[in-house]
Amino acid sequence: MAPHKNELPPFLVPFGQSSNESPRQAIFNHPTLGSAHSLWWNSLNPSPEAVFLFVPGNPGILEFYTEFFTLLHTEHPRLAIFGHAHLGHTPNVPGREYRLRAQVESVIEAVDAIRGAFGKAKIILGGHSVGAWICLQALEARPSDISQLFLLTPTLTHIADTPNGRRLSWFFRFPFPSLISWLSYLTRPLPLSLVFPNWPVLQITVLRSLLNSRAAIFACLSMAHEEMATIHELDSALLDEHRHRIYLYYAANDDWVSTHKAKITRMYMPDEMERVVENAHVPHAFCLSHSAEVASRCSLWLRTLSL
Repeated sequence: MAPHKNELPPFLVPFGQSSNESPRQAIFNHPTLGSAHSLWWNSLNPSPEAVFLFVPGNPGILEFYTEFFTLLHTEHPRLAIFGHAHLGHTPNVPGREYRLRAQVESVIEAVDAIRGAFGKAKIILGGHSVGAWICLQALEARPSDISQLFLLTPTLTHIADTPNGRRLSWFFRFPFPSLISWLSYLTRPLPLSLVFPNWPVLQITVLRSLLNSRAAIFACLSMAHEEMATIHELDSALLDEHRHRIYLYYAANDDWVSTHKAKITRMYMPDEMERVVENAHVPHAFCLSHSAEVASRCSLWLRTLSL
């Protein structure tokens, strides 16, 4: 049965201090994978026409995206929004798993839960960075359940061969994730607002919570190593088969994507290019200070879907 007002759907349980205001803080308890932090915005309608399931980048902490979610829901109140954090990435939410494959399985389980709770509602997946790659894996597993994909500054191929991949891949290899997670204690006296003067206060607070969690840092860095080792050849056949429902948003200068995006955008015909956007003013980590620009484009895409 669909939730009313600010009730949670049946696959989520409340988390933290009780509040009936959106977004609702919640937990998705995966049967074998552990708990995933979630944020939930109800649809204005008792039964939503569509659910927007969002998968973050790395670190997979949802509070980095609160402004993006809020802007999108303000423009589309009939849309239910379900933010699903990566397993093990959220401080104070212990996770049994953090492997890349487990993140894929967790999103597939989330798709199944939405379908079970909301019947014929459209399921739209949104993914940022590695979250975009995870969304593609979920599409391959559940093609009949997923209506559209919004892939935002997506890292879909050869991450280790991008400028940032070549510079930083050593940082994610053994023993550095363990060593860095222990050394994170040394960052506690740092005035982060001076280190990152252009970051909003909320984002500084979220970063501080991450730096205070050794387990979350280890999970993020370890998963990054798997990304370097796993995301190689582009699944061109999958992209081509489903390109009619895949929307792409690129940063013009993105050292996590680099020239590899040309291979993807060439698949789209001239009359399909409204689904491919490149913005020279938006960085890869758009959620830090450019949520409005990306939310505006996603809103246009949603309007083309009559949502």
